[in-house]
Amino acid sequence: MTNFRAFVTEKIGDKEYTQSIATKTINDLPEGDVLVKVAYSSLNYKDALSALGKPGVTKNYPHTPGIDASGVVVSSKDDNFKEGDEVIVTSYDLGMNTWGGYSEYIQVPAGWVVPMPKGLTVKTAMEVGTAGLTAAMSIYKLTNQVKPEDGDILVTGATGGVGSYAVAMLSKMGYSVVAVSGKEEKIPYLKGIGASNVVSRDQFLEGNQRPLLKPLYAGAIDTVGGDYLATAIKATLPLGVVTCCGNAASFDLPLNVFPFILRGVSLIGIDSQNFPYEERVKVWNNIATSWLPETGDITEEVTLDGLLEKINQIIRGGISGRVLVKVGE
Repeated sequence: MTNFRAFVTEKIGDKEYTQSIATKTINDLPEGDVLVKVAYSSLNYKDALSALGKPGVTKNYPHTPGIDASGVVVSSKDDNFKEGDEVIVTSYDLGMNTWGGYSEYIQVPAGWVVPMPKGLTVKTAMEVGTAGLTAAMSIYKLTNQVKPEDGDILVTGATGGVGSYAVAMLSKMGYSVVAVSGKEEKIPYLKGIGASNVVSRDQFLEGNQRPLLKPLYAGAIDTVGGDYLATAIKATLPLGVVTCCGNAASFDLPLNVFPFILRGVSLIGIDSQNFPYEERVKVWNNIATSWLPETGDITEEVTLDGLLEKINQIIRGGISGRVLVKVGE
């Protein structure tokens, strides 16, 4: 029987949790169509919530988090995959209430598995991960209607994983990107990954109580919600497009209908967890062929043994860009 390592969070009290690297066997895994030997995962805010036992993500413990995984198929009951295939598994219920990617093996439904596109590796795919994929899904929707010549694209929460990839990908595609950040010390980082301008949070939100703001942006990718999303919508040019994918600031939207009925602004929600499979494959192929930016300035790498430190760091808001998790040997 194959023994392997997995990051496990256990509940030991009413609101008390402990984390460890445990030894598991294949028999411990849930039922599934495809058995994958995991090479890499990544760290997302949702992973940290699950790993620390925070409410709203994972219901039952002990649990192995990790909403991302890449690796090699060991065996498959589905004819679309065979032993040795490199694959990506993200989203759906992976790492939420189903055994996740912080494990040297996972076993999942075939419908969760995406073949590795030519141009990506198991490592680069997880440098992108759910954060980069969410950014790419937003870009996929936005760029159907907004072209580089139409004007600046705004990105909120720009130093986070989704925001960083949105800035870098849009810049590579020829768009002029305005990044919003509350971290003045991160201006060189943001300009280094492609932002043409960086606006402070205070400057961005100034006067945002007004029903409409001066139209400045052809489109926007909002990653934080609340006043940031409302302000982005109010400051979008006629017929512009705003996508939203996060609610770290608030899940409320303090907004009137004027931007929609007087300027024809479109608001598109991005649900990366249940994004349609066919479009998901298309977006991964777009990333692999032309959208993937240089990731050196965006990504840092840790092993399972160093993961807990980064989990605590991301909860405190102390991480910019992406954390790649090396899972396998």
